[in-house]
Amino acid sequence: MESTKSNPDGYQNILMMRHGDRIDQIDPLWLDTAARPWDPPLVQDGMVRAFRTGQRIRSQIQFPIHRVFVSPFIRCIQTASEVIAALSAVDFDPNATSSKDVASIDKSKLKVSIEFGLSEMLNSISIKPEIAPKDGKFDFMISDLEAMFPHEMVDHSVDPVYKEMPQWEETVEGCTDRFLNLIKTLADKYPSENLLLVTHGEGVRTTFATFKGVDVRQVLSQDGSTKAGGFEVITSLGQCGIKYHSLSTSDQTPV
Repeated sequence: MESTKSNPDGYQNILMMRHGDRIDQIDPLWLDTAARPWDPPLVQDGMVRAFRTGQRIRSQIQFPIHRVFVSPFIRCIQTASEVIAALSAVDFDPNATSSKDVASIDKSKLKVSIEFGLSEMLNSISIKPEIAPKDGKFDFMISDLEAMFPHEMVDHSVDPVYKEMPQWEETVEGCTDRFLNLIKTLADKYPSENLLLVTHGEGVRTTFATFKGVDVRQVLSQDGSTKAGGFEVITSLGQCGIKYHSLSTSDQTPV
């Protein structure tokens, strides 16, 4: 689907966000009875922090988010759901702490899609072999995950960059290539839209390490034609005119 959005300053903005606080990092006993120990959900504090992060984006970043892409892991879906509620609330309430406090959502604000390329790094570095699926297949009920978003916001016309999950025991280099290819492909596919990518720690680290110190990417020329330049990463919400922003809803280091 061809983009019809536009950024008046001539810069495309992409925000990279790590998911919030996951339950197995707070309550290790959760793993003992979990049906899907490799796919932990957020704790309540993680949901609140995700919503609050969405409020910060809305109030502090001086550009709209047009499109959200999210990893299929439940912790990322829950994070994205809370952020979207904060971004799309009809009335901005600084006292709200979660999507439950949002009375009405403007479903025309943005579109959301699940993207396998934003998945966790699928190897024993990130996921202990004893909790990984025995057959190496990480299965998701995409329709159930999409139902966690307002259905008018889910864009079923989007053709995913990665149409299936990465193979188990992918290499670190392979994972890095996956994230970088995905970011560049999405940037080129939606050059006049600002994107929010909800992913895992490895995706944020890869982006920051790769693009730190290179040039800002200007994607639209004065005559409106598309022209891609370089990239730069920032970590402060107060800066502007930059291609990539790295955000985290959690101070934890595990991904």
